[in-house]
Amino acid sequence: MLCGGAAAADLPAVIAAVKPSVVGIGSYQRLRSPSTVFNGTGVVLGDGLSVITNAHVVPDFADSEQTLGVLVAGEGTAFTFRPATVAAIDKEHDLAHLRLSGAPLPALRLGDSGTLREGRDLAFTGFPLGMVLGLHHATHRATLAAVTPIILPSASARQLDARAVAALQRPPFNIFQLDGTAYPGNSGSPVYDPADGVVYAIINMVFVKGLKETAITAPSGITYAIPGRYVQELLQRKVPE
Repeated sequence: MLCGGAAAADLPAVIAAVKPSVVGIGSYQRLRSPSTVFNGTGVVLGDGLSVITNAHVVPDFADSEQTLGVLVAGEGTAFTFRPATVAAIDKEHDLAHLRLSGAPLPALRLGDSGTLREGRDLAFTGFPLGMVLGLHHATHRATLAAVTPIILPSASARQLDARAVAALQRPPFNIFQLDGTAYPGNSGSPVYDPADGVVYAIINMVFVKGLKETAITAPSGITYAIPGRYVQELLQRKVPE
């Protein structure tokens, strides 16, 4: 196991290795200006043709003129748009599996999220604020502050809204609470070991909004992430031919 100083020294090299596997999630429409937009982050896993993001990041097209895809950053402001299809959706854990065709992209390795313990140093890379800041990777350090239930009971019945009631009716599951600040656009960002780039979780902004409404307007430094075990389950679902 690397000591903290060694892990910190390795982080610049790890970030450089991680960035080619972190993509924007968006769409292309020929007559739109700009024609290509994105509103979230995804990570390439598996065979290099699988991209994992949050389900809420995947556009729900009302017309057939838009094409779902991923944006791969190039030099400067250059990027490549790669069309994608939805292979599987897990709404309960807010995850989506997209599939690319053609040449595979560099893929990161998914680790066993069950091995993480509170206090573990982590990092996440993505595109905070999405189109506002553009397709420029940003990396943040974080600590695994807690493994906590997805829904925290309200103090009184008056604080229960329809969303909270619906969530309480679903089987509970644990998520990772990170001592680090994420923003809209970071949804779908991979959370990884800063020493080797192994992915253990996926940032989720919906649950930040659901549990702490001020996290967007006044970031608290607390972020939630979906453990990688649910990503593994989604990837194991049969992909349509």
